[in-house]
Amino acid sequence: MRSEVTWPSIPALLRDAAARHPAVEAVVDGARRTTYAELADQATAVARALVASGVGPGERVAVWAPNSTDWIVAALGITTAGAVLVPVNTRFKGTEAAYVLERSRARVLVTVRGFLGVDYPALLAEADLPDLTAIVLLDGAPGPDAGSWSDFLARGAAVDPTEVDARIAALGPDDPSDVVYTSGTTGHPKGVVMRHGQTLRAYLDWCDWADLRAGDRYLIVNPFFHIFGYKAGCLASLMRGATIYPVAVFDVASVLRIVERERITVLPGAPTIYQSILDDPARGSFDLSSLRLAVTGAADIPVELIRRIAGELPFDAVRTGYGLTEAGTVTGSRPHDDFDHLAGTAGVPWPGFDVRTVDAEGRDAPPGEAGEVIVRAETVMHGYLDDPEATAAAFDAEGFLHTGDLGVFDPDGHLRIVGRIKDMFIVGGFNAYPAEIEGLVLTHPAVNQVAVIGIPDERLGEVGMAFVVPEPGIVVDEAELIAWCREHLANFKVPRQIATVDALPVNATGKVVKDDLRALAARRATPTPDDPKEA
Repeated sequence: MRSEVTWPSIPALLRDAAARHPAVEAVVDGARRTTYAELADQATAVARALVASGVGPGERVAVWAPNSTDWIVAALGITTAGAVLVPVNTRFKGTEAAYVLERSRARVLVTVRGFLGVDYPALLAEADLPDLTAIVLLDGAPGPDAGSWSDFLARGAAVDPTEVDARIAALGPDDPSDVVYTSGTTGHPKGVVMRHGQTLRAYLDWCDWADLRAGDRYLIVNPFFHIFGYKAGCLASLMRGATIYPVAVFDVASVLRIVERERITVLPGAPTIYQSILDDPARGSFDLSSLRLAVTGAADIPVELIRRIAGELPFDAVRTGYGLTEAGTVTGSRPHDDFDHLAGTAGVPWPGFDVRTVDAEGRDAPPGEAGEVIVRAETVMHGYLDDPEATAAAFDAEGFLHTGDLGVFDPDGHLRIVGRIKDMFIVGGFNAYPAEIEGLVLTHPAVNQVAVIGIPDERLGEVGMAFVVPEPGIVVDEAELIAWCREHLANFKVPRQIATVDALPVNATGKVVKDDLRALAARRATPTPDDPKEA
């Protein structure tokens, strides 16, 4: 049964959480411990500063910074002022960040200097951003290009707190809450506009599905600029009265220390996070017995990894699911799903979601056959910011969002994601799905990670090429691996080339950037004097 949404907006949720749990720690960030009452007060101070800076209701304010208490305070302060949050990917370079700031017409940028050695304001020195009126630093030395956080907050002293109260009272479920830009593994990112009511509905459902509880201690490794970190992390914690532990940079040893010291109960993340923990030789020296809930997701997770998470780590529950920025979580595992369903499928559609797989003509694909995943629900975005063409292309006449993902419904109703439409390749007339091939290759004992793409072939049109990261200390025999694939895959699915690499290119949310692999494959096929073709 779905919980009832009782808040009209995110700032209303924050104030309700502060009233319910005033002395409970909302965020623990190293030595800094912030209660729910303090979090609400600090967000109000940010809102007053934004009002003093001339930011009006509905205007957009960007945050370009790593996970921290200050990130949460800034984000909640933005919505408390009635403004719209625009999170910016911390891996973006200046040109990429400037694109987001320009397209969103952000009035204020909240950022840092020095994170991983990067001076973020300096990256924007040449950018033309006529709508940007101020850059404010959460951390780092102020200068002509960026002001200090303390000076920014001091502006708010002149603003009557009732002005902020009035802005919160004016917010309703249909007002925009945030614009999150897609990860942009191909082309320019698009700004996904979400509303307060949609966000609250989607992530209250997430809390019910994941069984997040009051008193949980939630270690958030997922970046806050992504919905997994901000919405399924920070906002979900506010809903339940959990404590947030932000992690700016994933490091196995430091994460394990925090789990032991703070008795962490909830640790979601990409499959690679769990793999890193499982493979760490020092894991056994830490007390991880407090861990209760794991949440992960990917196109295809090795069954053996799910077995190891459940068998070697003390989690009571492991959840897997499928979602996207434009819709939130769409499908999820069920509490009693077996390892094969947890690892090999994305679960079943959530309540309120109409999920179909269709062919190129829009006809429903029968069970067992691949089609594009299309979804319709109240939590699906209404459109991309100031991009009517992309919005129109994303929806069909019946209001279904076309995700671009290829999926297969099993006869029992579980959805398997087999790849992206653009990643599928056709070998001699047969459709080959990278996720399916990757899942098989991952079962080879020498393979730690793999990504498969299609490359041109004169005879067959396209064939598969696999980029493989070996297990530590193992040398992959590429000819042997191809021969092994022939024993386990239909001939058209077998990669014709194997490339051993130290690491796969990924974006900040852990997705493999296959365009980078296509570029690498092209360079290998057409060597230059400085880039000889490998034998």
